[in-house]
Amino acid sequence: MKRAKKKMSTLGSFLAYYRPHWKMFILDLICALFISLIDLSFPLFTRLAMQDLLPQRLYTPFFLIMGALLLSYILRAFLMYIVTYFGHMLGVRMEADMRKALFSHMQRLPFRFYDNHRTGQLMSRVTTDLFDITELAHHGPEDLFISVITIAGALIIMFGINLKLALLLMVLLPLGVCFTAAQRKRMMSASKEVKARQAGINARLESGISGARVAKAFVNEHYEIEKFEETNEFFRHSKLEYYKAMGVFMSGMEFIMTLFNIAVITLGGYLIMRGAFDYIGLITFTLYVGAFIAPIRKLTTFMEMFTNGMAGFSRFREILNIKPEIEDGPGATPIENVRGDIAFKNVSFSYNDKKSLLRHINLHIRAGETLALVGPSGGGKTTLCHLIPRFYEIDEGEISIDGRNIPDITIESLRSNIGIVSQDVFLFADTIKENIRYGRLDATDEEIVRAAKQAEIHDMIMQMEDGYNTMVGDRGVRISGGQKQRVSIARIFLKNPPILILDEATSALDSITEAKIQHAFEALCVGRTTLVIAHRLSTVQKADEIIVLTETGIAERGTHDALLKQNGVYASLYKSQFA
Repeated sequence: MKRAKKKMSTLGSFLAYYRPHWKMFILDLICALFISLIDLSFPLFTRLAMQDLLPQRLYTPFFLIMGALLLSYILRAFLMYIVTYFGHMLGVRMEADMRKALFSHMQRLPFRFYDNHRTGQLMSRVTTDLFDITELAHHGPEDLFISVITIAGALIIMFGINLKLALLLMVLLPLGVCFTAAQRKRMMSASKEVKARQAGINARLESGISGARVAKAFVNEHYEIEKFEETNEFFRHSKLEYYKAMGVFMSGMEFIMTLFNIAVITLGGYLIMRGAFDYIGLITFTLYVGAFIAPIRKLTTFMEMFTNGMAGFSRFREILNIKPEIEDGPGATPIENVRGDIAFKNVSFSYNDKKSLLRHINLHIRAGETLALVGPSGGGKTTLCHLIPRFYEIDEGEISIDGRNIPDITIESLRSNIGIVSQDVFLFADTIKENIRYGRLDATDEEIVRAAKQAEIHDMIMQMEDGYNTMVGDRGVRISGGQKQRVSIARIFLKNPPILILDEATSALDSITEAKIQHAFEALCVGRTTLVIAHRLSTVQKADEIIVLTETGIAERGTHDALLKQNGVYASLYKSQFA
């Protein structure tokens, strides 16, 4: 019962995407109806010509009917153009709507979702899985509608031609229906497996291409090829299983449809021998058997299309059914005139309900102060900072900004007041200008230049051949690490947030480049509440307060000089770096 409701829910969700394009959908079905009626009329006119007009030498009516048939098939050709073009347009628009809905939904999902899903697999959901849906959206209702009309019309006419032959077909028809129902489940399961393996290949491709430089550096190209071949083999096997199921289905249906013809000719011949039927009647009936079988063949194709399309739609819905765990709380309002006073009160957090990474953290960062977080890797420094813009939801406790609990602040206004510069700078495959503009999309060119000057990268940009229109390449591979970092700093200057998070922002740079960029960071931090995560303790000595975060929580806190005097964890880290 639950499974039936789930299937109806899935089908209902699919049909809902027709609603915005209902006029095009109705046009498609009307044209399909006229195509079916024209196809059904041909055997009737053939029978009339052979049984009445030609034997009675009524040549003028005969040629008039043939002319009418020609005109009707010219009309049919025009209707087929409409069905093909506008039908595919309908499918493309529905696919675009689904892709937009899926991408928009994924943009609202939290960090935790992306922690658990590979990029290549998500790309497969947005591209490959939706391709089959386009064909189903176009051909599905049209093929089903044409087939039902044609089968029903052919049966009605065949009952009028010969009752016994029509009853014989009605007896054989359930055989095809039962066989189709039996094979549908197997094909659906095989199709879903193919799509899952296709997603695996996309994930492996994305990983292999993104990590090509690392593979070459370690001379591990052969290992990457082996991993891809393994995934490719799984895909090949699942594809063969699907084609095996499809082969059984198609061959079985072909046999059943051939059986229709043999049965009709056998019984029809017997009736002619008994004088209960005539040759012209049998020829006409046989033509209608052809008209009857054609939509059944169309239905077998529809079955394959429906299987692939609904398998893709099910995977599409799997993502849409994931609820964003982080949303605006009831009654949440924007925060304005942010000073940047941040407080952690008894905050605990864990990933996937496992062992807590942060336990009972109590921390107060006054507006305009700089707090440095140091300590061994895995202590939760980055995680603690990511809790402030609500990239993750805390398990217990409260985080407040200017005295307001962050769930009571709209997410958009919360994050618009926080700027983050991380070690792994992400630049879009666009120009330097557009990457800086990403900090505030409505910024003018003059504001972009001003931000670049504040980040001390303007002169470097002007020395490039295309200046601010220089393309940075995929992930910024065409510019240096220091230049990428300064572009990200310029982006934050442009955003101008009152709260700033610097997450290992210079750890990937050499000492000389770090010293140059440090000056830009110092200018960036002026007048802002700043959290600095650093392993290089030389970058945090001027902080107003330093906390040492370990697996057990906040182990030490104080200024640089005070922590050195304690001769604890911080002093040990400092001595190890400056020995």
